[in-house]
Formats: sequence, C-alpha cells, structure tokens
Amino acid sequence: MRLALAHNIKKDTGSIHTQSEESLSSSSPKADFRKYLSENLINNYPERLDDTYAEWDSEETITAVKNALEEGGHEVTLIEGDVDAFEKFKVINPDFVFNVAEGLNGSSRESQIPSMLEMLGIPFTGSDSITNGICHDKSRCKEILSYYKIPNPEFFITDAIHKTENKLTYPKFVKPLHEGSSKGIFNSSVVNNCAELRNEIIRIKECYNQPSLVEDFLTGKEFTVAMLGNGDDVKVLPIVEINLESVPEGFNKIYSYEVKWFFDTRESMLDIFKCPAQIDEKLYSGIESLCKAAFKALRLRDWARIDVRLDNNGVPNIVEVNPLPGILPDPADNSCYPKAAREIGLDYNAMINEVLQTAVKRVKSSINELSF
Repeated sequence: MRLALAHNIKKDTGSIHTQSEESLSSSSPKADFRKYLSENLINNYPERLDDTYAEWDSEETITAVKNALEEGGHEVTLIEGDVDAFEKFKVINPDFVFNVAEGLNGSSRESQIPSMLEMLGIPFTGSDSITNGICHDKSRCKEILSYYKIPNPEFFITDAIHKTENKLTYPKFVKPLHEGSSKGIFNSSVVNNCAELRNEIIRIKECYNQPSLVEDFLTGKEFTVAMLGNGDDVKVLPIVEINLESVPEGFNKIYSYEVKWFFDTRESMLDIFKCPAQIDEKLYSGIESLCKAAFKALRLRDWARIDVRLDNNGVPNIVEVNPLPGILPDPADNSCYPKAAREIGLDYNAMINEVLQTAVKRVKSSINELSF
C-alpha cells in the first residue's frame, strides 16, 4: 500500500545552558528540574529538559516506524502534523495513513489529523476524531467512564483555589486537564493540604494555561495495559506493573515526569516495569475486564494504552486513557506498549505492522457491512 505516516517530531528546545532565567522561574516546573539534572541528561537527552513537546515523538521513533512499515512491503511518505498537512494529504492521497500525530495547539489537538483524514475520506489507524478529543479532555473521558459505572477516581476541575470545595479530604492528585506523556505531572502533584493544592493549581494555570483536574489520590499498585484489536476481538497484551518501589527515595510513589524522563534513562535504567505483572489471577482478570469495558465505552479503535491504579480497597480504577500510545523503539527506553508486545512475540516491526493490519481489517469490515 501507499502509506502516509502522520507524526509530530520533537522540537529542539535547547539545553539548560541556553534557557533564560525567566523560563526557570519559581512558577515554572523547569525550576524543579535543576535538582535532577546530570551530565547524562544534559549531554544525551536535552529534549527532556523542557516538557513543551513531551507528547511528540523523537526522530528516532518516527524513523523506526517508517522502517517497520517499509519492511512490511509498503511505500511510506512522512507528513508532519502541522497546518500544511491537509494539502499534503489531498495531493498525495495515500491508500492509508498510519497516525501517531499528537497535533498542534488546543485541547482537541489529537483530533486534528483524524478530522482532516475523515474530511478527505482517507482511512487511518487508531481512534476517530471524536474519541481522540474526548480522551484528551480528561474530565470528559472520566464523565463517560462514570456514566458506564467504570471505576475511576472522584474528581473536580478548577483553575482557582477559591473555586474549590471547602471540605476536601487529602491526599489529592493534581494534573493538567489536557496533557499526556506525564507532561505537567511532577512530584508536587500529590498534595496533602490546601496550601499545596493552591500551589499546584497556580503552577498548572501559569505553565500550561489550563485548568487543573483534581482527583482522589489512589494509594495502591499501578499498572499499564496495552490493547490491540477491535470489538469482541480486542486483545489485552500482557499487563505491565509499575514498580513504584523503584521510585527514588523521597519521591511520591507516582510515575511522574521526573521519574519517567530524568531518572529512567538508557544509561541508568530503573527497574520500573514488571511484565507480565506478578499478581493473582482474580486481579489480573479484573484489570483485563475493566480495560475492555473502557475500550468499548470510549469507542477506541485498533490500539490504545490504559493506565490503572488500585484504590485503598484494592479495586482497579482507570486513571489515564491513551488512544495514541507511546512507542519508543529501543527496549532500553522502557516503553510500555512495545514491552508488552515483545512478551507475546511481536518485535517492534511486527508490532507496528500488526496495528496497521488491525486497522485495515476494521476498515474492510466496515465497507463490507455497508455493502449489504
């Protein structure tokens, strides 16, 4: 097939040496970064020092996806997910698009490329524009989950401390309403009193210009679940447990931006994942059922990664839904979806082509249904 690979490549935001003092002010998460910087990070991972493009892919990842698709026998054209993408799709008119583009600007940015392709009638991998938009607005996603009685932490949205409820129980977990890839989630995101909550709400408003999602903080184990397929055929790949005991001493037991991108590097890997998760059969089955229910309720397609955490009673709760899962190609990067795929015998190239074939099968089935 003639494929287009829709993507966004991380921009070079410069190193810590070239960032201004203003960008490292106390109102910015960059101020906290200084404590965790090492020569390894500065020399090898300058793109991690600023979380502006945390959701976007590295050139290494895009090259790996392109190579995988070409190995599958396809002709691949790269298309950056920017304002010029629509005309490029229109001119090239590919048979199919492999979409990993996170989009640019706005809370519905993950819907931008799917919307273009829907308008042009070009089929693509992954969820449609509506589902991508819903999942990127964490509150709308949680509202749907709650409607279907799928467990997720109690929450409210605010951008000002005076708009919060007077009687709150702690701890709470505070994160930006419209971000992914642990962007905006730091050690300080777990708050234990009104003053800490106020600081996080202000930080998120000033740094990301968006409201905060304030949830009950769940204290149990955490898991991430890679999913592949559609409808009744959707598969749960081996569940990955987040080994919270590997989080450095003095840090909250969360998979924060610091843990994900500062402490866990190729040169100094954390023992952060256990795959498959070493849990009893009842809990394992419960997590699988929970994620299948969420996949169906949100009308996800082809693939996704869903994050799960246990509450105080050991009940699994959905804490994040990712229609565009991270797919770093190097095993040393500890990327969960490829890790789960490897557990069932799919190397990186096979995994990418399996996602493509899953999407092609879905589109063909839809065409056949319409022909009757």
